[in-house]
Amino acid sequence: MAEKLEDLNLPMTVVTRIVKEALPEGVSISKEARTGLAKAASVFVLYVTSAATNIVKNKKRKALTGQDVLDAMRDIEFDRFVEPLSESLEQYKQMVSARKSGASKKKDEGEEVEMIEDD
Repeated sequence: MAEKLEDLNLPMTVVTRIVKEALPEGVSISKEARTGLAKAASVFVLYVTSAATNIVKNKKRKALTGQDVLDAMRDIEFDRFVEPLSESLEQYKQMVSARKSGASKKKDEGEEVEMIEDD
């Protein structure tokens, strides 16, 4: 668990990059607005995590999965995001699978490969 409240905030650089990609060209955002968005995003992530954790506890499991997050999104009435999130999750799984098969293929060829899991 986080030791300080600030540890729960998303990195400002990540928030700034996401916001800049979402805004039309030529539109800027103030530091105060970025800070507000970062705090709101952090609260949202904690809220979804809490809902997903409740699902896991009800199923008497210890590991939280992507499906638990999707179910939590439905529970907190964010249904319209479930389909795009499901598609993103599937793309992520395919990417990880491709990396693993590519890494094992390179290993078979005698090359050293370091795997980094993004779970």
